[in-house]
Amino acid sequence: MTTVGFIGSGNIGGTVARLAVAAGYDVVVSNSRGPETLAELVAELGDHGRAATAEEAAKAGDIVVVSVPFHAHAKLPAEALAGKVVLDTDNYYAQRDGQVAELDEGRLTSAELEQRHLGTARIVKVFNNIFYRHLGSLARPAGASDRTALPIAGDDTEAKRTAAAFLDAIGYDAVDVGTLADSWRFEPGQPAYGPPYGSFEEPAGTPASAAKVRAALAEAKR
Repeated sequence: MTTVGFIGSGNIGGTVARLAVAAGYDVVVSNSRGPETLAELVAELGDHGRAATAEEAAKAGDIVVVSVPFHAHAKLPAEALAGKVVLDTDNYYAQRDGQVAELDEGRLTSAELEQRHLGTARIVKVFNNIFYRHLGSLARPAGASDRTALPIAGDDTEAKRTAAAFLDAIGYDAVDVGTLADSWRFEPGQPAYGPPYGSFEEPAGTPASAAKVRAALAEAKR
């Protein structure tokens, strides 16, 4: 059984953990405050979930979901994540994370900076462009006429295959946007960031097909 580790178990991380358990995965969740603070989430996850430290979650996961504020990426356990497929949900918000010239000037993406820190980890950008409530409610079985798609980006082809297979298992199609350098196309402020899935005022969200997501990605501008 594949185990999914989580570094960060808030809105997005916790939602993905719930979807993963529903799909039959084992999960190991962590946050910055310690395993004991995750008792409520672990109780909800049941027998397939447990809490641990970030380093333990990284080591335990065959796949590791990283969902922390961008400014905290330098604290990620690079050694424990070496060689692993890392699903990066993070977004850069200058007002929260502080100004980063390479990002403000469009020379790099946040995922590229995280890749620089993590070295041999194989990062795939995903889950960063959808409201967590929509993420929790729009999952559909394979073949469903109203299945929603999420964009992914990464430099490692096999890692992207792994990410797409995970998305498929938890109820989503994948749209491959390209490399980590291309991930700006679904970052904050771009048409693919949020709108395809409905407004925040719609708790259930709106299904977004692969074609709808590709159309939004095509409108991206820097």
